[in-house]
Amino acid sequence: MHKEKALIEIPVAGLVQGTHEYDFTCRSSNFNDLQLVAAGFTGDIHVRAIVEKSEREMTVTIETSAVADFTCDICLSPVSKVLAGSFRIYYVYDEHPEKDEDDNGDEEYRILDSNAVSVDITEDVRETVMLSRPMKVSCTDNPDCRIYKHAQEDEGAQAGNESSWQESLEKLKNKYR
Repeated sequence: MHKEKALIEIPVAGLVQGTHEYDFTCRSSNFNDLQLVAAGFTGDIHVRAIVEKSEREMTVTIETSAVADFTCDICLSPVSKVLAGSFRIYYVYDEHPEKDEDDNGDEEYRILDSNAVSVDITEDVRETVMLSRPMKVSCTDNPDCRIYKHAQEDEGAQAGNESSWQESLEKLKNKYR
């Protein structure tokens, strides 16, 4: 079956042992995924792939950086954030990959054909970018947003100063003791 050219691929044919770095820049529209654009990624996506090749395996570390445009979940004001993500993939030439005990669980093992010319990491980059999106978005520069607190306010707050609802809660707790 003929496959169209990959958006982001790493050449592995003739790759010598050692560490190799690749930098890619692409647009979110190049992924042909409406979910990526709908998630707020409309600009450039910067990808850095660090390949460490050894005799029996190849480790690819994907680091992504992209600007995403959101709306604040509290005050609905526009928010633009630079989001970063990373993902590590182990490509092994063997059927039984050996896992290190200190792995943090963000890795994935895949079998690599010894005759492979290149490795397509387009889908892995797309997933890394999508997973870098925060679950909740809040403002950092809007004083009207209720979540936002100045660092000065935090420093000026004292433990003895409680709000009225906290005082009422304390009275209620003491009442039922």
